[in-house]
Amino acid sequence: MNEESGPTGWFEGLDPDDTEAAATAIRDGSAGEPREWPSAAVAAGFADTEEAYYDRLHEATTTATQEAVREREQADDQQLIHAVRALDDCRRVENELAERVTEWAGSLDGEAEIADLADREPANPMSARLHSLAERVVDLREESQSLQAVVESTATSVAPNLSALAGPELAARLIALAGGLDALAKKPSGTLQLLGAEDALFAHLRGGAPSPKHGVIYTHEYVRGTDPEERGSAARALAGKLSIAARVDNYSGEYRPELEAELDDRIERIRTRGEA
Repeated sequence: MNEESGPTGWFEGLDPDDTEAAATAIRDGSAGEPREWPSAAVAAGFADTEEAYYDRLHEATTTATQEAVREREQADDQQLIHAVRALDDCRRVENELAERVTEWAGSLDGEAEIADLADREPANPMSARLHSLAERVVDLREESQSLQAVVESTATSVAPNLSALAGPELAARLIALAGGLDALAKKPSGTLQLLGAEDALFAHLRGGAPSPKHGVIYTHEYVRGTDPEERGSAARALAGKLSIAARVDNYSGEYRPELEAELDDRIERIRTRGEA
């Protein structure tokens, strides 16, 4: 609601007890110039006193902020962040538990596949617990696969250009490390290049440690698969294109296949230079 449309501002026509409507008016309203809103609210009957006006204003702004946070948390990129973090948790727990089950099984029966242990009928209370843990590993493995599928499909929808260049899972990790697609789109390419290498960067800034050349983007074949002498150049080239892709995804969402061709060409020239 535009406050310039009437003398009573954002609270014009509102039921004083309707906090949700007041919150909406606060979020959508605007004013071209300051006015004596407390006295106007009292004159309009919105509040009995100026103190009561401030109380209603505080309640409305708090509700408006909570709604904005809730909407932001439910946004697709935020849900993607939750999914990729859950994927990491499942994989971590699965690996740790699988190692324990394998070690335990080796002390009883020699080498055994976890899937076989999960299907085997336990012979005693001790093997029953081992059997139960093996089932948990299998369940976590299946959950990881399901989460990965969700992460990949959501990342492709949320950030089609970033996903095309980085791969959906790496795209999701970059978005998660930045705190959201909008935050990632606002970062310079040099910052994107080092996402995931914060500990190494801080160690370098404290002195005594080499400067990191890349963070999580090292997992991309264009960095990992490039000759070590040219890896820094490859990381910079990749980060530059990923930064552009993130901005396109955030501000327009239009898929631009030429970004892939440009990146492929740049990496090819870097690798050819390294082979010369």
